[in-house]
Amino acid sequence: MSRLDLPEHYNVASDLLQRNLKAGRGKKVAINHAGGEVTYDELHRLAAGAGRALLDHGVRREERVLIAAYDAPGWVAAFLGAGLIGAVPVPVNPLLQRSEDYDHFIEDSLARVIVVDGNTDEKLKAAADRAHARPRIVRTDHIQPSDELTPAATRRDDMAFWLYSSGSTGKPKAVVHLQHDIPYTCVTYAEQVLGIKESDTTFSTTGLFHAYGFGNNLTFPYWFGASTVLHAGRNTPQTVLDTIENRKPTLFFSAPTLYNAILNFEGSKQRDLSSIRHCVAAAESLPAEVWKRWKEAYGLTIIDGVGSTEMLHIYCSNRVDDVRPGSSGKPVPGYELKILDPDGKPVPVGEAGDLYVKGDSALALYWAQHEKSKRSILGDWFFSGDRYRVDEDGYHWYEGRSDDMIKVSGLWVSPIEIESVLLEHKAVAESAVVGISVDGFTRIKAFVIARPDAVTGDALVAELQEHCKSRLQRFQYPHMIEFVTELPKTVTGKIQRYKLREQSVSPNPVAQRKETAPA
Repeated sequence: MSRLDLPEHYNVASDLLQRNLKAGRGKKVAINHAGGEVTYDELHRLAAGAGRALLDHGVRREERVLIAAYDAPGWVAAFLGAGLIGAVPVPVNPLLQRSEDYDHFIEDSLARVIVVDGNTDEKLKAAADRAHARPRIVRTDHIQPSDELTPAATRRDDMAFWLYSSGSTGKPKAVVHLQHDIPYTCVTYAEQVLGIKESDTTFSTTGLFHAYGFGNNLTFPYWFGASTVLHAGRNTPQTVLDTIENRKPTLFFSAPTLYNAILNFEGSKQRDLSSIRHCVAAAESLPAEVWKRWKEAYGLTIIDGVGSTEMLHIYCSNRVDDVRPGSSGKPVPGYELKILDPDGKPVPVGEAGDLYVKGDSALALYWAQHEKSKRSILGDWFFSGDRYRVDEDGYHWYEGRSDDMIKVSGLWVSPIEIESVLLEHKAVAESAVVGISVDGFTRIKAFVIARPDAVTGDALVAELQEHCKSRLQRFQYPHMIEFVTELPKTVTGKIQRYKLREQSVSPNPVAQRKETAPA
């Protein structure tokens, strides 16, 4: 599959709404949220109202509309409403703490309007006041439903929306997607891997502003006429379990970090998850140990896969009936993968290399990032920046980011392997591994969150080191271990290794000696 059979003039926002009205699903619930329910009829009128409000504020075709609001019907209406008039919605994380955190998004996108809600209004107004061209503010609770709004005659290859990269290495970059990208992910991953149905209800702990949550809780269910559950604000094990029991979703999407946190949450194994038929994990590698514990606790299979903001959603995945725990599975139909060495040559089976992916949901470019676009988009292929190996059975195994791999004494070490083994130890709740420089030599350092009943100290350091040595190659163990109370992460749960490397540049010599045990 290279391209979808879409007409030349195509508006994806209109399609996501009209396909459900034409199918007679107008009275069906599209969204479940804290304030009640929204049907497809009501959502259509709300999106039309948002589109009219944006037009009233002077927004024109291909102008950007920044969306900084919590997951709610107003968010969805703003996104679809912007799309209906041919504008470009640009969702960003509403949970950023400081007003200054939004300055980059406003200046980079040149947004004419910012859509906010009661939770984000104050900090975004302050950011807008600082901007060179002060954008106008529209609140989601001020959007009034409207009758039919004639969709803009956009083309299938026109710019449709932006999503910002997670920003695990520096300032976020705007990823530009086209009108045809959403349908491509729906007929590949959503249809052929998930088998999503009209009768399903989706619930994603990752927010709509992120590519993973955007597909899980908006484009996928609307394409197939399913329902969604939207939760405003941060998700915790408590809120997730409560939502599942109360709203009874059939498809549950989360990140490995939260799956692990739920398993470690007191009383979680007694909670009722019987409504769920499939669980999905992405955004980071899922350790086999977490997969096994989840299966034992709930009898549910987690379908782990890998995707990216640049490819819009998951392009390599396990299947319900074809799972290799710890792996990212096999290519999703419609996508091709290849693993190359630094010279651009295919690596032998079992050896790690750089992963490249091909599929028609790929980004058009990084906005105002010409050199980055040239380095990453190589004809039909996108350079993922991930290192992978593929085994003789065709399963793909994540070996870390290209810049996260650790070379010790001339040998490559995967931080993911060490983290997975550490997680198997009864004293470890979470871990992150990085390479740091000590006296000019690269050494492996692990940051460990211990379980509440664990006794931290030199004895546990030595025990964890021996634990790694007994399960990995002798050189694949942490030379240093630091016990911490939390790990720096992106909003989707990815560990920000660069922050751990930065804080280890000038380690405390005394603390370093305490953390280090003899090899």
